[in-house]
Amino acid sequence: MRKTTYILTLFFLFQMANAQIHEIGVFAGGSNFIGDVGSTQYIAPKEPAIGILYKWNKNPRYSWRFSVTQSKIKGIDANSDLTSRQERNYTFQNTITEFSGGFEFNWFDFNLHKSGFISTPYLYTGLSYFTSDDLYVINDRYVSNGNSGGIAIPIVGGLKMRIADNFVLGIESGARYTFSDDIDGSLPKNGSLESLKFGNTNSNDWYVFTGLTLTYTFGNKPCYCNE
Repeated sequence: MRKTTYILTLFFLFQMANAQIHEIGVFAGGSNFIGDVGSTQYIAPKEPAIGILYKWNKNPRYSWRFSVTQSKIKGIDANSDLTSRQERNYTFQNTITEFSGGFEFNWFDFNLHKSGFISTPYLYTGLSYFTSDDLYVINDRYVSNGNSGGIAIPIVGGLKMRIADNFVLGIESGARYTFSDDIDGSLPKNGSLESLKFGNTNSNDWYVFTGLTLTYTFGNKPCYCNE
C-alpha cells in the first residue's frame, strides 16, 4: 500500500510539472518613495529599478509569481508641494532590495497556447520582504546604522500582451505598503535614537515600482488547453 501511494504521488507530481507553462524574465523601470521626506506623488518614477521574475501559470486566469527587484530610492524635500518640507530641506537616498512572492490574476483568459494576439489587464499581490539601510538624522545630516529588513504588501496593476510565440511584454505599476516608517530615517529602529524621530509617526512608508516586464515562456501544453 505504501509503495502504491508513493508511486501515485510521484506520478501526480510529474503530471503537475508537465501540466504547467512557465515564464522567466526581467523587469526594468523606475521607483519613487512616499513617506516623511520628499514628494507625495504616488506614481513618479525617478530612480532606475531592475529585477528578475518567474511565473508558474496554473491556468489562463491566475499564476504564482516570484521576483527579486532592486532600486535606489530618493526623497528630496525641495520637490515637495508642502511648505513645511521645503523649509526643512532634507534629502535622503536609500537602496531597496525586494524579494516578493504571491498571486497574479488575469482579468481575461491568457492562454499562451492559443494562436494569435492575446492581452489582458492583471493584478498582483502577495507578500514582500525588503532590505534597506537603517538611516537616522542627526544635526541635519543622514547617518547609516547598518542594514535592516522589513515586510511589505505589494499592490500591482498592469497590462500584458504576447508579442511573439514565446515572449510576453507587460507594463505595470505597483505600490508597496510597508510595515515600517524608517526607510527615510524618520523613525530610527534603535531605541536610543528615539529622540531623533520626525514627521508623522502614525503613517508608514510606501515605495513604488513602475516599468516594463519581458518574459520568455516555456513548458509543455497544459491540461486546460483544448488544442
